[in-house]
Amino acid sequence: MGANNGKQYGSEGKGSSSISSDISSSTDHTPTKAPKNVATTEGLDSSTRTLSTPSPGLILPSKSSSLSSPALSSNGHETNSSSSSSAPAETVAVIHPQPGTHTRSRQSKTHHYAPIDLLPDHTLLQIFSHLSTNQLCRCARVCRRWYNLAWDPRLWSTIQLTGELLHADRAIRVLTHRLCQDTPNICLTLETVVVNGCKRLTDRGLHVVAQCCPELRRLEVAGCYNISNEAVFEVVSRCPNLEHLNLSGCSKVTCISLTQEASLQLSPLHGQQISIHYLDMTDCFSLEDEGLRTIASHCPRLTHLYLRRCTRLTDEALRHLALHCPSVRELSLSDCRLVGDFGLREVARLEGCLRYLSVAHCTRITDVGMRYVARYCPRLRYLNARGCEGLTDHGLSHLARSCPRLKSLDVGKCPLVSDSGLEQLAMYCQGLRRVSLRACESVTGRGLKALAANCCELQLLNVQDCEVSPEALRFVRRHCRRCVIEHTNPAFY
Repeated sequence: MGANNGKQYGSEGKGSSSISSDISSSTDHTPTKAPKNVATTEGLDSSTRTLSTPSPGLILPSKSSSLSSPALSSNGHETNSSSSSSAPAETVAVIHPQPGTHTRSRQSKTHHYAPIDLLPDHTLLQIFSHLSTNQLCRCARVCRRWYNLAWDPRLWSTIQLTGELLHADRAIRVLTHRLCQDTPNICLTLETVVVNGCKRLTDRGLHVVAQCCPELRRLEVAGCYNISNEAVFEVVSRCPNLEHLNLSGCSKVTCISLTQEASLQLSPLHGQQISIHYLDMTDCFSLEDEGLRTIASHCPRLTHLYLRRCTRLTDEALRHLALHCPSVRELSLSDCRLVGDFGLREVARLEGCLRYLSVAHCTRITDVGMRYVARYCPRLRYLNARGCEGLTDHGLSHLARSCPRLKSLDVGKCPLVSDSGLEQLAMYCQGLRRVSLRACESVTGRGLKALAANCCELQLLNVQDCEVSPEALRFVRRHCRRCVIEHTNPAFY
């Protein structure tokens, strides 16, 4: 019976060790391996355990014994190898007496538990809930009790992997296989997969996620440039609850759509809709107008869309966006240099929903486009127009009068913005908290004093590379005591 139990425990220990080593093989070149011949049996009181000479199948060779850690009991404590007189210290294993034996050994009376062994299971689970994926896998190698607790389904709603050298495909395959043991081929608990920066992740890894994780709600693969359209289509088709998708840096992705098989299975009433709300396609350089049209037509529920540095997009793409995605609240078009005033006119069709807009370094935008946004988006809270050199005080005046709820404004490197525009902002947007005027050559102390006198909630003011006097900066400090002033004036301290 003891030998059989030993084999059973050895198989479990091997399983947990292989999972951990698959995940951490690229980051830890000297993993600690648990002894394969430690035998325990659950359900018996610790006082009935005894140390005796193990069967030949459980004896540790001297060489392996010197390289491995001390034998661990089911509660994770080190066994006292010196208490066994019939076997050398390096060949001791922990086994149980035959069923029905109730003798107590003298060693069990003097046995000492580690403090963590006294914690109940629910407390250990609470501790484990704060550990990362890799740390959980390491905990599963400690002992049988920790193995069972570490793989509790309640701890596995999220998988998070990091490391440029990590074999992400293999790690995902091993983890999902272990989590699918209770429900073959399907992991019902996993809702979030984050593998940002895992450059060795390929379509094979995402295919495993698509097939095994139907309840997936969040997927982040930022910087995984080997991902292609095929894998993305598979995920969005097989994971109907997916709401958050981060594809930033996936330069091969050109659009998002359902697979052909999934499209044929949908009823006419359901249409071709995908339930994504948050989509980040920053640095997806291959994205073009046709791709954004496909995304907009398939993802009508979008509320957050980030298209930073998608340099091939033009104003025509924004027309499709406004037509199919009327609920967009946050939109970033930073460094989309082909977007101009016509594109902002289409963005303005989002009307009351838009709260956040970034058009930084879109050099084709002028006061005309800003007037459209100001007129039709009165609930705008955040505007980043840094580097829009065509923006003047007139555009700023329209913005101030029509968007009184504005909280954050960045008009850095807009040389035509001057004190007059700032005075309009101070008069109508008194709830401003963050203002960046970096490298605005026409701004002087007069505009800053107007802001400080009227915008008492100001928390951040950036006037780096501006010709403002120390006196004006001291005025801001006196009136806005919580304001952090970023400047390049050596006379102000």
